[in-house]
Amino acid sequence: MPVNVNVFNTTSQRYRGKAAMIASVQKTFRGQRVRQASVNIILLDDASIKTMNKKYLGHNYATDVITFPLEATPVVGEIYISIDTARQQSKDYGVTLTNELCRLAVHGALHLCGHDDGTEAERLAMQKLENRYITDSL
Repeated sequence: MPVNVNVFNTTSQRYRGKAAMIASVQKTFRGQRVRQASVNIILLDDASIKTMNKKYLGHNYATDVITFPLEATPVVGEIYISIDTARQQSKDYGVTLTNELCRLAVHGALHLCGHDDGTEAERLAMQKLENRYITDSL
C-alpha cells in the first residue's frame, strides 16, 4: 500500500485546497519516513466536530482538528477538520484558508506519525514540522 490520502467534505461549504492538503500530508509522510499509509481527511462544520469532541474526548466545544489513529503499521487514520474553525483561524492568523487547512491536515498527520503536543516544547516542535510540510501553493 503506498501513501493514500482522501478528502471528504461533509459540509455544503465550498473551499479551495483539496490538492494542497493531499500534497501536504503526502509530504509529511515522506518527511517522517512513512512509506505506507491510508488517511481520510473529513471536513466538518463546527456543530459536527463539537459533537465528536464531546463524545470521544469529553470536551464540550468545537475544535479545529481531531485525529483518530486506527493502525500504526501501516499508518491508517482519520483526520477530522472543522472548516468553520479553519476559516476563522485563517482570518485570525492572516493566512489563506488553504494554508490553514493544510496546517491542520499536517498537524493530524504528525499525530498519526506519533508526535504529540501535550507540552509547550512538543507544540513548538510540531509547529516547526507543520511549517516544513505545508504545501499551499498548488
